[in-house]
Amino acid sequence: MTDSRRDPDLPNLPTAVAQHKRRWAPQFIWIIPILAVLVGLGLAVKVVMERGPTITITFKTGDGLEAGKTHVKYKDVDVGVVKAVALSADHQAVIATVQLDKDAGDFLLDDTRFWIVRPRITASGVTGLGTLLAGPFIAVDVGKATSKRKEFVALDVPPIVTGDTPGREFILRASDLGSHEIGVPVYFRRLTVGEVVAYDLDKNGKGVSIRVFVHAPYDKYVTSNTRFWNASGVDVSLSAAGIQVQTESLVSILIGGIAFEAPQSSDGAVIDIVNEPTTIASSTPAEGPPADRAEADTVFPLFLTREAAMKRADAHVERFVINFKQSVRGLSVGAPVEFRGVDIGEVVRIDTEFDPKTFDFVQPVEILLYPDRLRARSQTGGASLPPPKTNAQRIKRAQLFVAKGFRAQLRSGNLLTGQKYIGVDFFHDAPKVTLDTTRFPLVIPAIPGEFDEIEKTIASVIKKMDRLMADTDKLVKRLDAETIPEFNQTLVESRRALKSAENVMASDSPVLIDLRETLRELTRAAASIKALTDMLDQQPQSLIFGKPPEEQKP
Repeated sequence: MTDSRRDPDLPNLPTAVAQHKRRWAPQFIWIIPILAVLVGLGLAVKVVMERGPTITITFKTGDGLEAGKTHVKYKDVDVGVVKAVALSADHQAVIATVQLDKDAGDFLLDDTRFWIVRPRITASGVTGLGTLLAGPFIAVDVGKATSKRKEFVALDVPPIVTGDTPGREFILRASDLGSHEIGVPVYFRRLTVGEVVAYDLDKNGKGVSIRVFVHAPYDKYVTSNTRFWNASGVDVSLSAAGIQVQTESLVSILIGGIAFEAPQSSDGAVIDIVNEPTTIASSTPAEGPPADRAEADTVFPLFLTREAAMKRADAHVERFVINFKQSVRGLSVGAPVEFRGVDIGEVVRIDTEFDPKTFDFVQPVEILLYPDRLRARSQTGGASLPPPKTNAQRIKRAQLFVAKGFRAQLRSGNLLTGQKYIGVDFFHDAPKVTLDTTRFPLVIPAIPGEFDEIEKTIASVIKKMDRLMADTDKLVKRLDAETIPEFNQTLVESRRALKSAENVMASDSPVLIDLRETLRELTRAAASIKALTDMLDQQPQSLIFGKPPEEQKP
């Protein structure tokens, strides 16, 4: 139906006709975008399904961290990447958000460790040189715990040993750290078998705990009897035995080191006579069965020297005291106690005491004697007799020794270093002493040492020399006051007599003239006597009848 009403002013226009809308029909061209959307959704789902967990790692600084570029590696294989780096809420640390791969999901254990790998120079060598070109990365060491977490705190320095390295860790207790920095080698019979992995100050501040790692298979040689000692640098010791120099290796001289070994020894006990024995050491053979091997994290003391670590452990030790009245300068704790050149004990304490009434001073020196080193032997069969086992037997033996002249002396072990030691021996001419068995520990009588006697002799000689010098001085003064003036007077008179003699002996002196005349007279008299004797020889009768006439002479 058409509308007959038209505006006369409008031109003739076509009339719109309404038609019904057609339904949409699928077209072939839409298949491509639909497939693209499906593929994209599939890829997105795959990425989401293959994406690993997201964790956060806290670092002290952000040095080496860069979002999208810093990778996380395990055994040099990428297992994740840093997605974001931001400051912590208190601005004291840096928090890195890390996206791990799906295969790294089982790394998130409670004891897993992370750290940044960059070039480092340590005691064990130079590490991380590959990062000079590729840049720093985050390394991971998978732990062994059962619990999991997603927030970690990175290590400040890389660990020396990772969790998959075979071996065991042990703890050493020392008074100070010394030169045992992280990475310092551990030696066994001069072979490098481990290193220092950590250290920490004790809670009471009185020592240091040093954690060392011994690689397999060398860790089996660490037993309950193993001794660790400081092998750093050159060990120079001055003692009564002289100067001793010992070192482990050239590396230990430069950076230090720790050595260990298991000595052969037996159980030891300190015996305070009239007291019960006290065990001081317990050990087993060095090459023990596997059950004797030390467990991981076993605590060992760290000795200063090998000599101290390997010191012989005796089955029994007896404690005594020696009271010296002379100076003990040069005697130190650890000095040996010797019997005719054999080490039978050591000094453990040095004190000084005085009597407030008499004001007499003594230096009590406490020693430990090893009775097993003084073995009694039967003279008939030659078999060793068992040592005393009870306090009564020990006291009886000590009384017998003292009664036989057992005395202690302070002796010089080295004139160069001035170190001294204690020598014990039997002095049969020593004054008799009764052992006081009521005192504890028992007191071994002391006698002056050889140098003390020499000092007394020298002092006596010096006093005599001083007295002689005083007498000589008096004599010189007397000579100067009395004898010398008389001698001078005698000398003057002698000069006068000599001058008179010179006058008498002059060639024109009357005395010489008279003397010459006298000699002439004597010569003539001698000629007359000679003539007389010749005549008597020819005419002996002239003594009776007189001189014959001149004509009767033959």
